[in-house]
Amino acid sequence: MKMLFVLSLLIITLWAAVNINQATKKELTSLKGIGNKTADAIIAKRPYKSLQDLMKVKGIGNKKFEKIKGEIEL
Repeated sequence: MKMLFVLSLLIITLWAAVNINQATKKELTSLKGIGNKTADAIIAKRPYKSLQDLMKVKGIGNKKFEKIKGEIEL
């Protein structure tokens, strides 16, 4: 029973979206194409009112946004 609970938590964690207003640098760099500099820039421009506001960050254009939009949330 304990193992099932731990497995459930792991699955939920893997499917959880990264909150761009609260994520750590490590969580942000886990996103496709987001490196240390871009993660720092994301953190510096907080708070975000919409996911599209992320495209105002240097290094995030339409292509990169399209790659990560399914993995992020507010």
